[in-house]
Amino acid sequence: MSQSQFLKVALEAAQKAEEVILKYYSDSIAVELKADQTPVTVADQEAEHVIIDTIKQQFPEHGFLGEESGVVDTESGYQWIIDPIDGTKNYIRKIPLFATQIALMKDGELIVGVSNSPIMKECLYAERGKGAYMDVGGRARSRYGERIHVSEVSDCSEAMVCHGGLDTFDQDELLPNMCRLIRDTSRSRGFGDYYIFHLLASGRADIAIEAADLEPWDISALAVIVEEAGGTITDMGGGPLGQHSTPVIATNGVLHDTVLKYFREIP
Repeated sequence: MSQSQFLKVALEAAQKAEEVILKYYSDSIAVELKADQTPVTVADQEAEHVIIDTIKQQFPEHGFLGEESGVVDTESGYQWIIDPIDGTKNYIRKIPLFATQIALMKDGELIVGVSNSPIMKECLYAERGKGAYMDVGGRARSRYGERIHVSEVSDCSEAMVCHGGLDTFDQDELLPNMCRLIRDTSRSRGFGDYYIFHLLASGRADIAIEAADLEPWDISALAVIVEEAGGTITDMGGGPLGQHSTPVIATNGVLHDTVLKYFREIP
């Protein structure tokens, strides 16, 4: 089964962004603070420009929502959602857990997701209704790579839970809930950003929870990948993700109702 032109272009854009990102990775890089006090670098800005330019060459009528460039609306019904470097703080400190996120939305439905981690050499991607896939060790191929699927773990006591940092749960007064879940699972790790969803979608972890404030560019591509890998991803109430869903709860599906109960109950 061959890839759609949408996915091919998204993968090409991610690879071109990777070249920009790696160009700056080995050097000290100037950091500026945006209005929301989050960091941005020339690598973020140049990578997003390359992504948009690559997509525009094939789909000039499409719209865009980029973390660095904002919104470009069109009447085509298609909108690309872009985070050039998910994990900029890691990137700045030479921690290898960062990735480029590219998603495509058609008439309000997410249909394509690409998450490319340059240093980890992991590219996960999915198309709606066609499954989720992973290429490792280098460039994504022009045909689908290895099919990935979430785990089949059905008991929390055997599950691995990943999260984006306990401080964010504390800020939302959900730390007791999260600690109860961690206590009842077999293992927990706080990798943060995109990586917890990579682990979930590929069956290496069973639960992924992010309590930090998330924008559409942080989670859209990952949501497609998780769902196409057979997982479930919702807000804390079990509803669909919105523009600013916090926390985001993703599981292998089998464990989802059980995990949601931990956040509905007051310890």
